[in-house]
Amino acid sequence: MSIVKGIQYMHNRRVGFFAALIVATLLVSTAFAADSGSAPRMSTDELKSRLGEPGLVVLDSRSNRDWESAAEKIVGAVRVNPAEVEQWSGNFDKEKTLVIYCA
Repeated sequence: MSIVKGIQYMHNRRVGFFAALIVATLLVSTAFAADSGSAPRMSTDELKSRLGEPGLVVLDSRSNRDWESAAEKIVGAVRVNPAEVEQWSGNFDKEKTLVIYCA
């Protein structure tokens, strides 16, 4: 791979990552926002301690390529496409805590 192609590849991955991050942030803030207009955040430690709870649903919103090539994934996480939020957002019980992550 030439240096220019390598730089373009890294740039495209970085742009894709930030696009996914922005989409995930918008999803949380619009689709699942609390009445106050902001979505609560969950720390990594809190998520680890709550994994396996029946009232918790973890959604992995990484791009297909990033998800497929990931060395680590959260066991039990449901893969969702952030570009198709309108198709899957109604599939989850509104009484459950939804955690959306992309990295």
